[in-house]
Amino acid sequence: MALNARLDHRNPLVFDTHELGRRPGALQRLTRAVGAPKDFGIQGVIGVPEGAPVELELRLESVMEGVLVTGTARAVAEGECVRCLEPLQLELEADFQEMFSYPDADDRGRPKAEPADDAEGSTEDEDRLFIEDGLFDLEPVLRDAVVLALPMQPVCQEDCEGLCSECGVRLSDEPGHHHDAVDIRWAALQGLAGSLEDGEKDEISGAESGADEKQEK
Repeated sequence: MALNARLDHRNPLVFDTHELGRRPGALQRLTRAVGAPKDFGIQGVIGVPEGAPVELELRLESVMEGVLVTGTARAVAEGECVRCLEPLQLELEADFQEMFSYPDADDRGRPKAEPADDAEGSTEDEDRLFIEDGLFDLEPVLRDAVVLALPMQPVCQEDCEGLCSECGVRLSDEPGHHHDAVDIRWAALQGLAGSLEDGEKDEISGAESGADEKQEK
């Protein structure tokens, strides 16, 4: 992406590289617990609730063109089982690695002679993340890593059987649950047979009534 808007050092996902310096090979290891930002996950499917703790372990390495950030994020995601619709929790561990470039260095670490003015150069800059005043924002990298680590179709357990299509009961709670299947063709015949039986009963009843009337005469 293009150069960041001015970063706020008070943001827990903004990190300071001044201590690391611009000495290639310098390393810094950091651990930090932050609150999850809003919409942190796959919206409408599963994600880490806003404000929930996210544990970060980071390794910052200074290189010629910028700072290489390698890390792991751990949190607990919440969602709904796609089979039985029950709430679920999932322990999340997302690994990531990203280069944050110095604005004044090209890919070989040398200062840029002139800003790139061709279309290809502009596209490359839009895809890059930059360090601004010694700060970088980890949030976009973290969001991408979390989305990739989360399941698109979360389930409460691998063998979840889902819900009964007829009555909606959770099948895992009622082993052996079933409904007697009736072939619709036989059901139609049974209905026809029932109608015939009712007709025969009416005829017999009518005949008996007629016989009774004759006897009375």
